[in-house]
Order: sequence, then C-alpha cells, then structure tokens
Amino acid sequence: MSEAKPHNVEWISNLRFVALVAVIMLHASAVLLAQYGKVPISYWFTADVFNAMVRFAVPVFVMITGALNLGRNYELIDFLKRRLLRIITPFLFWSLVYIGYSWYNEEISFENDTWTNVKLVLHQLKYGSSYHLWYVYMLIGLYLIMPILNKFVCTATQKELLYFLMVWLLVMLFSQPYLSRFKPVVELRYFEGYIGYLVLGYYLTVKEFHQKHLRLLMLLLFVALVAVITIGTYKLTLHNYTTTTLFYEPLGPFIVCLSGSIFLFFRFSNPTLPAFVKQIRDFTGQYAYGVYLCHALFLYLLDLLFDISYKLCSPILSIPLTTLICLVLSVLLTWLLNKIPVIGKYIGG
Repeated sequence: MSEAKPHNVEWISNLRFVALVAVIMLHASAVLLAQYGKVPISYWFTADVFNAMVRFAVPVFVMITGALNLGRNYELIDFLKRRLLRIITPFLFWSLVYIGYSWYNEEISFENDTWTNVKLVLHQLKYGSSYHLWYVYMLIGLYLIMPILNKFVCTATQKELLYFLMVWLLVMLFSQPYLSRFKPVVELRYFEGYIGYLVLGYYLTVKEFHQKHLRLLMLLLFVALVAVITIGTYKLTLHNYTTTTLFYEPLGPFIVCLSGSIFLFFRFSNPTLPAFVKQIRDFTGQYAYGVYLCHALFLYLLDLLFDISYKLCSPILSIPLTTLICLVLSVLLTWLLNKIPVIGKYIGG
C-alpha cells in the first residue's frame, strides 16, 4: 500500500507545533508531579491534569515521522545519510553541552587522568547525558529499521497493515504490569516498542474514513481519555502513597488511544489561521528538533537563575507560562545556532 503524500501538509504542521509545545509542558510539569506529599494536593493534581493532556507528545512525533517517511520511494544510503546525519550531529553537540552542565552543577566530576575523563564522557554518551535524550536514541533505532519497514508498507494491503497494528497492540497490552503474567512464552519482540507508532501514523494518514462527525468523536474521545488518565493516576497515587505513572505509559493502551485520537482530530481539522500564526508555526516547526534538544537546558536555567518554574505562582498559570518562555528561548537559540557559518546547520538541529 503506497500513496504519495506532501511533506508539509497543513494539518501535520499544526500537529507538529502542538506536539512540540506539549513535550515542553510535559517536562515543565513533571517536576511538580514528582512532589506528591510535599506540595498541596491541588498543586499536584494540576500537574496530573497537564501531564495527562500532553502525554501524546512523543508518540505523535513518531506518528508524524511514519506519516511523512513511510510509503515513499527512496534509496537506502541516501535516506540514512540524510536522516541520520541531521539527527546525530546536533545530538552529539547537545550531549556534550549537557555533560558540561552536569559538571558545572557538580553532578559529575572530571579527574586529572585523560583516559578516565574520556571513559566518563563515553559513558554519558552511551546512556544519555540528559533525561529527555532517550528520544533521540529511540529515533536513531527507528530510522535504521525504517527502510526495511517501508518495503513492507509499500506493498502491504490495509488488512495487512491492520494485522501488524493489532499484533503490536496485543503485545503491548500483555507487556503491561497487570497483564504481563498472562503473556505467552512466544518470541514477540519484533512487534514491541515505538515501531508500531510509525505504522500507526502512516495508516491513520492514508486510510479513508467515512464516519460522520469523526472530528467531534475524536475530540470527545481525547477529553474522556484525559479524564480517565488523570483520575486513574490520582487514585493509584493515593493508594500507593507515591506518584504512580501506570496510566502515563507511552506504550500503554491509554496513551496509544490518546495519541491516535488527537492525530485524527488534527487530520480532519482545517482551521483558517491568520497569516502571522502560520508564520510562527512554520518558523518554530523548522527548528523543532533543535528546540527539543535544548529545551531541557532552559528549564534548568529558568528555575536556577530566575525561579521560573511551577513555583512561580499557582501552577495552573506557572506551568503554561514556563512552557511559553522556554519555547521562545529555545526557538531563538536554535535559530541563532543555525546562523553560524559552516557548522550551524550541523549543531543547531
């Protein structure tokens, strides 16, 4: 099954921008979410609501990657050179920046021995020098398998794609803590992980839907899932006396449905945006990867230097405000880095 798709359709541009804001808000509210029992319950519950609303961010990024890159004809070497080079060089630059920040923050220390320091840096690069960089390691793996997966997608029927997705969903379901004991002793690793989001993004992009009011149904489903995830997390946390993230699992059924619902909502939404809004969206979108790489540093620095975090005021205001400030600064820095002659495009992202 193959269908030509434009690289920059409007709804994908809108969705990419929303997902970028969502991932920053996710990390801006995560610190408060971890403070259960140390902050007023109303503050913690606000972080719970924000987290539930934006947990689709990374899965939707992967779905967009699948929508734009699967079902297309390209040369293997050309694809890997173009994609991996664009990902790896900014990633290495920012990994070193976060290693430097960890040293400055006295989280790691360098010795007088050069080889010891080299091993420390390599260790940091192996496991990730900042909490959010796990996404890049995952993305590199997806890009390595994508040319092979693309061959399947290009020739598969809708039934075959649906078969793949159903097996992926079942494997994912039986991997959940409450069902893992029922998982059969069958080798099912081929269907695990974020690979399913790639195929899901492609499938939901090319499939024809004839249901009336689908956009409204997806919006209602999204709101209902946010409520279930919020309340479920709240109840489990009360029961366990510590923040419990079972409902937040990105490879769990609730987040898969949440991500699919907002993906389809945007696919069938065609809002008329003012020209300046489109300009902001498109300008931000072209630096989305760089913004992802550097936003964690700004969240650190905003809190450390200016006390701008959830603690600034009521979290219902401070979390969106922190998100907005971090987004603006991240876009500005990424834009400036890309303006550096010769090396800018390799380190900016």
